[in-house]
Amino acid sequence: MGKNEDDSFSDKHNMRWVIVITIWTFIMAIIFSIITESLVKNLDIFLAFIILIIIILVGIFFDIIGIAVTTAEEKPFHAMAANKVEEAKYAIRLVRNAGQVSNFCNDVIGDISGIVSGAVGTTIIYKLINIYDIKNGSMLSIIITSLVASFTVGGKAFGKSIAILHSEKIIFQTAKIFNFMEKKFGVDILPDKKKKNNKNNKNDNDKIDS
Repeated sequence: MGKNEDDSFSDKHNMRWVIVITIWTFIMAIIFSIITESLVKNLDIFLAFIILIIIILVGIFFDIIGIAVTTAEEKPFHAMAANKVEEAKYAIRLVRNAGQVSNFCNDVIGDISGIVSGAVGTTIIYKLINIYDIKNGSMLSIIITSLVASFTVGGKAFGKSIAILHSEKIIFQTAKIFNFMEKKFGVDILPDKKKKNNKNNKNDNDKIDS
C-alpha cells in the first residue's frame, strides 16, 4: 500500500522530471555562463552587444514556444495525422507533454538566458569602464542592466501575443524540427504518453491474468 502511494505521488508530481531538469539546468547554466563570458571577454564591444542581443532573443524565442504549447489544442493535429502528415504526430506529443515542454522553454531556457544575459551585461560594463576610463560606473551599470531587463520583458510580452494567436503554427514548426532530429539522429526528445500508458496497462493486465 505504501509503495503504491509513493509511486502515485511520484507520477502525480512527476518527480523524476523535476530531479532531472533541476540537474540539467545546473549543468547547462554553468556551461553557457562559462562559454559566453569567455567569448565576450575576447570580443570588441560591438560584437559583445550582438551576443547579448542573441541571448535575449533566444530567451524570447523559447518563451514563445512555451506559451504556444500550453495554448494549443490536440484536435487540429489529429486531423493532420489522419491525413498522414508526419509532423502532426510529434505536434500531438508536444501538446500532451505541455507541462514539461513549457517548463523547459519558459523556466529552464528562460532563466538561463536571464542569468547569462545579466553576466554578459556585467562584462560589457567592465569593458566600457576600462576602454573609456569611466571613473564612476554606477550610472552605466544601471542603464545597461535596465536596458537588458526592459528588452527581455518587452520582447516576451510581444512574443506572448504571437504565441497565443499562432499557437498551432508555432507548435507545428517546432514539431518539424523535433521530428527531423528523431529521424536524422535517432533522438527521441519526447515520450509518447499514450503508447506508454497502453504498455503499462497491458503489463498490468498480464499480471492480473497470471
